[in-house]
Amino acid sequence: MSDMLFRGIDLIEPGDLVIYHGSIESHHGLWLALPCLCHNCENADVLGLPRTRFTLVDPWGEIAGPHDVRRESITRSIAG
Repeated sequence: MSDMLFRGIDLIEPGDLVIYHGSIESHHGLWLALPCLCHNCENADVLGLPRTRFTLVDPWGEIAGPHDVRRESITRSIAG
């Protein structure tokens, strides 16, 4: 599928660069998004419910993590 199509509908794939704009202001910025593998998200996946959380990892390894966030708090970056 075309990369432009994914960008057009703002789908986030594992390993995408995303911008966090949620309530934790110290974490605003660019991150790598990975599927959240916490117990609750794994159970939702088994039930066929969409994943609503992502794990953010600092792409430069400067900030300890990972940090779990809601899907609504991130936007796919146009960088990369």
